Amino acid sequence: MQKIFTEFSTNAVLKLGNESLLKPYSTSKRLDLYTFIRTTNAKAEIIVDSIPYTIEANSILALTTVQYFQFITGEDLVVYQFNREFYCIKDHDQEVSCAGLLFFGNVHIPIIELDNKEHRKLNILHEVFLDEFETEDTIQAEMLRMLMARFIIISTRLLKAKEGFVETAKNTKIDLLREFNMLVESHFKLQHSVSFYADKLFKSPKTLSNTFAKLNTSPLYIIHERIILEAKRMLIYTDKTAKEIAYEVGFDDASHLSRLFKKHTTLSPSDFKKQLRKSA
Repeated sequence: MQKIFTEFSTNAVLKLGNESLLKPYSTSKRLDLYTFIRTTNAKAEIIVDSIPYTIEANSILALTTVQYFQFITGEDLVVYQFNREFYCIKDHDQEVSCAGLLFFGNVHIPIIELDNKEHRKLNILHEVFLDEFETEDTIQAEMLRMLMARFIIISTRLLKAKEGFVETAKNTKIDLLREFNMLVESHFKLQHSVSFYADKLFKSPKTLSNTFAKLNTSPLYIIHERIILEAKRMLIYTDKTAKEIAYEVGFDDASHLSRLFKKHTTLSPSDFKKQLRKSA
C-alpha cells in the first residue's frame, strides 16, 4: 500500500505506506527523503550506513536524507517519507524542525520503543493521515503538514521521555554532518562561507569537503540549500520583495540571491512567486 501527495508549486512530496515503500532499497542507497519507519507486530531488519539494526516490534526509527539505507526484512510496517519542501518549508520549534532532535540529535539513529498506549495513539493518527489523503481540497497540504508535525512532536516527546537517548554505534562522518547542519541552522543568514563553519568545528574546509563528498554532498551545497529553503518560506508565506528577502538571508545585492535561487530551482524568485499564484 502506497499513497503519495505532491504539491506542484513547491515540489513537496509526502509518501505514506507500508514495507512496499522500502522495496526499492533492497540494495544500499541514499534515502534522499526524511524517513520514519514504525514496526507494529514484528521485528524489522535493516542496514543503515553499513551498520545492521534489528528494530523491535512496536518501535519508531527516524532517518535523514543523507543516510544510506538497505531494507532486509519487515512486515506490517508504517512508513512515512517526505522531502524538505514538504515539511521543512514551514518554521518549527528547533526541537522538531528538520534540524531537530530526531534527525540531527546526539545519536546516529534514534529508535523509540512504544508501549501499548503510545502504539494506539499513533494508530489513530495514522488513520487520520489516511483519511486526509482522500480529502483533496485547497487546504489538504496544510492539513498533511500539521499531521506530520504532530507525529514528529509526539515522537520527539517520546524520545526525550525515555531514560536517556538510545545508544548506537558512532559514525564519525554522520556526526560531523549533524554538527555542521546545526551550525548552519544557527548562522546561515549571516555566514555563507565554508571556512566559518570549518573554524567552528576545528576542521579545515578541505577536510569538510572530503568528508562530505563520501556522503554525496558538500558543505557549500548544504549552506546554499538552507538559504534557498528560507527564501522559499518567505516567498510562500510573506509579501516581502525579492530585495527584502535577499537582505534577510545575508545578500546585499538581490541579483546574487536570484542567481543562486535559479541555480537550485531553475526559477527566479519572481517566477517562483508567479507559479505559486497560478496554483493557488
